[in-house]
Amino acid sequence: MVKFWKTFDIEVIKFKEGRHEVDFEIGDEFFAHFEDNELLEHGSLTARVILDKGVNLIEANFQISGTVELTCDRSLEPFDHTLDISEDIIYKYGSEEQEIDDQVIMITRDTPSINIAQLIYEFILLALPAKKIHPDYINELDDEEFEGEGGIVYLDQDSDEELETELPEETKPVDPRWEQLLKLKNKEQS
Repeated sequence: MVKFWKTFDIEVIKFKEGRHEVDFEIGDEFFAHFEDNELLEHGSLTARVILDKGVNLIEANFQISGTVELTCDRSLEPFDHTLDISEDIIYKYGSEEQEIDDQVIMITRDTPSINIAQLIYEFILLALPAKKIHPDYINELDDEEFEGEGGIVYLDQDSDEELETELPEETKPVDPRWEQLLKLKNKEQS
């Protein structure tokens, strides 16, 4: 298991100042090494880490792309979800190793390597949709999320108007007796 974590080490002490790129392959074995992996068990992704090493800090840009297998919240069917993630982390040189905030981590100048496995895992988890809906079910309407066209219709109890008056003219059924009058009216307006 220790050997697995070492594959996600970047030996920053060996890098000279400037730009460096490191690629990592992420598969099912990667997700199996995390305790809370019931959310994600299968995936095929590539992580490219672009490091820009300066005198006082290292800027790291994480570009993660590929697919992960999710389970639909509605049908419980598995489906592939495409991810394309870009995140930035700054490694700042300081007196001790500590996380300053979500995007800044302090390391010492003699830190031999940084392990990015946990960061990659967190970036992937944060990029997952809150509602996991299979692509076959995305366009279906359900009671809790109506995504139809049109505006909001407010019906007052005192109102005698019917819903037909709210419909656009092209969808209203036209009484055949009024059809001739509408033609005359449209002719006069032209």
